[in-house]
Amino acid sequence: MPTKPRHLILLAACLVGLAVLAGIAWRTGAFDSPAPAAVGGPFQLVNQDGRPVDETILKGKWSVVFFGFTYCPDVCPTTLQAVERAQALLGPKSARTQVVFISVDPERDTPAQLKTYLAGAAFPKGTIGLTGTREQVAVAAKAYHAYYKKNGEGPDYLVDHSTPAYLMDPKGRFDRILPYGITPEEIARQIGEAMG
Repeated sequence: MPTKPRHLILLAACLVGLAVLAGIAWRTGAFDSPAPAAVGGPFQLVNQDGRPVDETILKGKWSVVFFGFTYCPDVCPTTLQAVERAQALLGPKSARTQVVFISVDPERDTPAQLKTYLAGAAFPKGTIGLTGTREQVAVAAKAYHAYYKKNGEGPDYLVDHSTPAYLMDPKGRFDRILPYGITPEEIARQIGEAMG
């Protein structure tokens, strides 16, 4: 019986070896897409009453976390109004939610300024406003991958900032992004879906 050329036997052995390695990689998840970067984490800030708070403030309720500033002319009031309307649409489920507004303008957004701003009738009742030192705000923003940068000089400067809100579950874990510009109905739908 003729013998097979040696290089064909070697090639077959290599293919079998590669198949075994591919099977091991597949079973261990090596081909899975990489996990997304974690959103959320430790922070130390103060609320609108001047009391120190940390990330444990997110425990116990579904939290809509939004980074903005009180002098924001458009994105921030629009987002807060949409969330307020979404809470109304959630009905009894809204008792299981809270809104957390983290300022990216610590120079002007004192606790007193936050308290006055968030008392607006069009904003969600009970919104928790948070601020702190520049360093504290930077740590919180980094934990949420939130971008912000001062734009302009003088007392009327603006702050460029990322626009999505973050939905965090009652254990303080990231659930999903709520993109800027979606309707109150869509916000309510997504929160209700997350609640199950």
